[in-house]
Amino acid sequence: DIADGARFYFVHSYYVEPVSPEAIAGSTVYGMPFTSAVARANIFAVQFHPEKSAQTGLRLLANFMEWKP
Repeated sequence: DIADGARFYFVHSYYVEPVSPEAIAGSTVYGMPFTSAVARANIFAVQFHPEKSAQTGLRLLANFMEWKP
């Protein structure tokens, strides 16, 4: 599990605005709220660097490896 409020490493200010709110898998508030993760069918994408996000990022990658959409 990844706790609400967990922190991830962002390098830029890009983000997506999904057409369908059902695709939102994660959101972030940094100056303003924005979508930071999307998922649909067998696609999962994030706007941050899990590999540079310490233990929380490693947990996200481990969860991804075990994910069965």
